[in-house]
Amino acid sequence: MDTRDLLKVDLNLLISLQVLLEERSVSRAAERLFITQPAMSKTLSRLRQVFNDELFTRSSHGMQPTPRALELGRSLESILHDIKQLVSISDFEPATYEGEITVALSEFIGIGILPLLMSRLSLLAPGLKLRTITRVEQQLDQLANGSLDLSIHLKLRSYSGDFLTYSLGGTAPVVLAREAHPLTGKRLDWELLSQYPYISLYVSDLELLELVRAEDFRRASNSSRGGFETSHLLTALEVLRATDYLMPAPPFVLNNPTAGYKIQALSFPSEIDYELEYMLVRHKRTARSPVHNWLWQQLLEVFEELNERVRRAI
Repeated sequence: MDTRDLLKVDLNLLISLQVLLEERSVSRAAERLFITQPAMSKTLSRLRQVFNDELFTRSSHGMQPTPRALELGRSLESILHDIKQLVSISDFEPATYEGEITVALSEFIGIGILPLLMSRLSLLAPGLKLRTITRVEQQLDQLANGSLDLSIHLKLRSYSGDFLTYSLGGTAPVVLAREAHPLTGKRLDWELLSQYPYISLYVSDLELLELVRAEDFRRASNSSRGGFETSHLLTALEVLRATDYLMPAPPFVLNNPTAGYKIQALSFPSEIDYELEYMLVRHKRTARSPVHNWLWQQLLEVFEELNERVRRAI
């Protein structure tokens, strides 16, 4: 958009023109705008310069608008109404909202919450388009620059004051394996785990994660038996069902019947005493955004519903 002509126009001039069109009097327009009559006359002079037209002429019946003024008047009221709507804080109505929100989350999370979330959105906010991204690095930077709206990820070591964060709770990791895997029913230790190859699922910003015992995962996944790395959870699960590979994961993956088909959760060695904590994160630039606040609350409620389902399944 070429904004050079717009820079010549003061929004207050357009408001003054609208009032002059309605009042057809400099003195009455001045009263409505709470300015003096000389100031209103100067404003009219500026309007004439901007539009290169007299706009109003004097007659025995008062000020009469020129054809140019009448032409401006046909669109001016609508333009000012749109500007008023633009700068006003309007009530957010999920049922009528139309727009797109971009969320970064891993497939581990997505397979658990997205069916529940989209079921809600289809009823409450059918015009909201949710775009999810599973493979994205530097998520905090992208939240800051607007490329992302929200992120759900494993807790990072630190967050600056520019971010709004909420802990979605933690869960102890498990080892996923096919049914009838050779380790079924055994008390696991690192020696046993290292005898089998691992599937590694992509994790964003891995170097920034707060995993206090991450060396244990590395020790197991660096098994001399090879391994498989992918960013696609469903592919990883199919490989898991067809082989003796193992995969560390949060237990709620198995809450999805399709994902958990013919797959079991084995407990990590007893010395694993920490949880994987997931965080809901956004930048403070969205703090006063009604749609972001509403979706934030929906996500919290969906996570609580998911956690309740997991608790009932235990």
